[in-house]
Amino acid sequence: MFYVDKENYTEIDEKKSRFISYLMPISSFENRLNELREEYKKANHHVWAFRRFNQYDQVEEGSSDDGEPAGTSGPPTLKVLQGNSLINTAVITVRFFGGTKLGTGGLVRAYSESVKQVIQNATPKAYVKLQQQTLSLPFKSISHAEYLCDQIGIKIIHKDFGADGATFQIEGIEEKISMLLEQLNLR
Repeated sequence: MFYVDKENYTEIDEKKSRFISYLMPISSFENRLNELREEYKKANHHVWAFRRFNQYDQVEEGSSDDGEPAGTSGPPTLKVLQGNSLINTAVITVRFFGGTKLGTGGLVRAYSESVKQVIQNATPKAYVKLQQQTLSLPFKSISHAEYLCDQIGIKIIHKDFGADGATFQIEGIEEKISMLLEQLNLR
C-alpha cells in the first residue's frame, strides 16, 4: 500500500471540459474540498473519492458523483485509487463543463484519466503502520533514550517530566520500538 504526504494536482481537457484533479493526504480532504468549492464557485462539479484506515485498521472508502450521472465519476475515481493501492489518500476533481456532453463512457474515461495523471505526477510513499507507546524513564536514562530515538528513527511525540524522571510518548514502527526497548533494558 502507498500514501501521499503532500498535495499534487493536474489538469486535462476533454472536448472543451476542464478536469482539475487534486490528490492529497486524507487529513486535508474535508478542508480542501470546502476551499475548492469556494475557489471554483463556477465549476459544475466537485467529484471526490477517498480511502483510509479507520481506528480498527479497516479500510473505509467513499466517493461522490456530485451531480454527474450516477456511477460515472465518483466510483471510477475510487477504482483508480484502489488500483494504485493508495490508502489514507483522497482525490477531488473539479470539472468545468465545456458545452459538449461526454456521455457516460466519456465521463468515466475523463475522470479516470485525470486521476491517473495526478497520481503519476505524485510521489507515493510506501505505507508503514506506526505504533505509539509510553515509556517511563529515570532521569539518568533520558538523554540516552533521546539519542537512541534519534538514531533508530523513532519520533518523540511528547515528554512529561516528573519527580522521578520522565514519561515519553513515542511513535514508530513496531520493530524499531522493540529495538529501543531492548537497548534501554525495558523488556
